[in-house]
Amino acid sequence: MSQETGPEAGLPAGAGRSAGPLDEVDRRILAELVQDGRLSIRTLAERVHVSRTNAYARVERLLREGVITGFRAQVAPEPAGLGTSAYIALTIEQNTWREVSEELARVRYVEHVALLSGEHDVLALVRAPDNATLRNVVLERVQSIAGVLSTRTWLVFEEFGGARSPWE
Repeated sequence: MSQETGPEAGLPAGAGRSAGPLDEVDRRILAELVQDGRLSIRTLAERVHVSRTNAYARVERLLREGVITGFRAQVAPEPAGLGTSAYIALTIEQNTWREVSEELARVRYVEHVALLSGEHDVLALVRAPDNATLRNVVLERVQSIAGVLSTRTWLVFEEFGGARSPWE
């Protein structure tokens, strides 16, 4: 029997683990960083009313525990030349989700992929320069992936964010 104890005992890194519960300060830190990931620790500490040392330690802990997974720029698709967006639902053969996911990750213009339960197995968000490129992505690239049985495409006419962050 293993001598290890605690939530990480005997588990591979990241398997079945979750970070400890977030307190109010953690949630305020996340809300501020979601709004502006470029905030300095000093400004972040001022906004959430903690010391710089405390803010730094908390951000480091949130990174270490995988709560914060990185920092990146948010790009507006249309001004960046990606004027056509669509969701593509895929129905795939059973037990091919790993291979299909790996292939979808390599398809240019696929921004996000989610495995689903229900009528469809996979949902992919595609952002393309125009309808002709979208057509190519769907009919030539996605439908040619081994394991994909069928696709269904929904064009996105307009997008907007939710009214509130879940971290507020």
